[in-house]
Amino acid sequence: MLYERAILPFFRRASRAAMEFDTGPVSLPVPPPRGQAFLYVHIPFCHVLCPFCSFHRVQYRQHKAVRYFSALRREIETYRDAGFRFTGVYVGGGTPTVAPGELAATLDLIRASFPAREISVETNPSDLTEGILSMLQSRGVSRLSVGVQSFDDGLLREMERYEKYGSRAAILANLERAGGRFETLNVDMIFNLPHQTDEILQRDLETVIGSAANQVSFYPLMTSDEVRRKMTARMGRLDRRRVREYYRRILARLSPEFTASSAWCFSRANGGGVDEYITDATDYVGVGSGSFSYVGGAMYATTFSLNAYADRIDRGLPAITQRRAMSEHEQMRYEMLLRLFGLRMDHTWLRQRFGGRFGRRMAAEIAALKLVGAVVEDHSGYRLTERGMYLWVLMMSAFFESVNVFREQMRAHIHAELEHDEDVEDATVALERITRWAER
Repeated sequence: MLYERAILPFFRRASRAAMEFDTGPVSLPVPPPRGQAFLYVHIPFCHVLCPFCSFHRVQYRQHKAVRYFSALRREIETYRDAGFRFTGVYVGGGTPTVAPGELAATLDLIRASFPAREISVETNPSDLTEGILSMLQSRGVSRLSVGVQSFDDGLLREMERYEKYGSRAAILANLERAGGRFETLNVDMIFNLPHQTDEILQRDLETVIGSAANQVSFYPLMTSDEVRRKMTARMGRLDRRRVREYYRRILARLSPEFTASSAWCFSRANGGGVDEYITDATDYVGVGSGSFSYVGGAMYATTFSLNAYADRIDRGLPAITQRRAMSEHEQMRYEMLLRLFGLRMDHTWLRQRFGGRFGRRMAAEIAALKLVGAVVEDHSGYRLTERGMYLWVLMMSAFFESVNVFREQMRAHIHAELEHDEDVEDATVALERITRWAER
């Protein structure tokens, strides 16, 4: 297709450039007007390290987790004392519920410190116990997102999730236990897994529709170069040619029970918040090792070393170690990507954010998107067409894969911290190999 051949290569280059951070000392971001921003909290610990996952995660060890959560709460207090007023919170990982007591104390601090109207927490199916569910409810969690990935027992075994997180039957029973207890019960699903067939995808769609979940996020499999190498050895080779057809099947089957709230998030009539908080948040702060922030037109990255993270907090230093100031044109491109991922970008918001400059500076980009039928404009703003939704899935995948390359580079510096049971040989990434891949 024209937009895949013409737009995506340009976008991939821009995404890689966006992850080129400056070196030198970095101070805490300046709070936006009235201090309002969104808070992302990263918990990197997992009991099982899935072979397809490119996120910053480490093997759970209790002594590491205790020190980490202590530093995390002090970092949150630093932003509170600096004048930030977080209106929404997303706790991701890793597996945030891996240490329920530590998570509870962290949520207590957040609720006491900020006027957060919504709190979203990620978890895994085996953590949907009565104790954890009650703890999350009592801490005001409004959205619970469960990493299911697939209901197919064969794929769950390939992903090394069956033994730890349960079979299809166990997952459905746990979801039933959680149903109705939160405003939004989301399940995270992956499509285009190496051995996923049309029949398996169709069964997954039917299972989601019949489950207790009132929201589903269907992501295409996104991997970095190094994770793809490991995944191929364990799970089989990725075939990107199927993405279009699988996405078409997802849109067709989820309707009318679910409607799109972003390009890959779908909600029932009683569903709640969108999976990707960045679609609505102009400014967001990431706390915790390996997190990212976007405040005042600049991108920030926090150290990926758990030891360095805790040490910096102990010494009263910011945990962020890298910064990249974006030009206004780069900000427009980045914020257009995020806003339209949520299906609409309003003229009113654009005028408040950029005055009348957006239409002039982004004329070529908007014209190209209209030409390929991805975007239409009306009196209120721009919206994605169904073709545009597919393009945005590809673009967001390319963006996150660029982020994953950056994660690989950072993890290469901390391989000495990894445990033997984290597969040190696979986790140790040669920087020169990453650099060659990124330059292709």
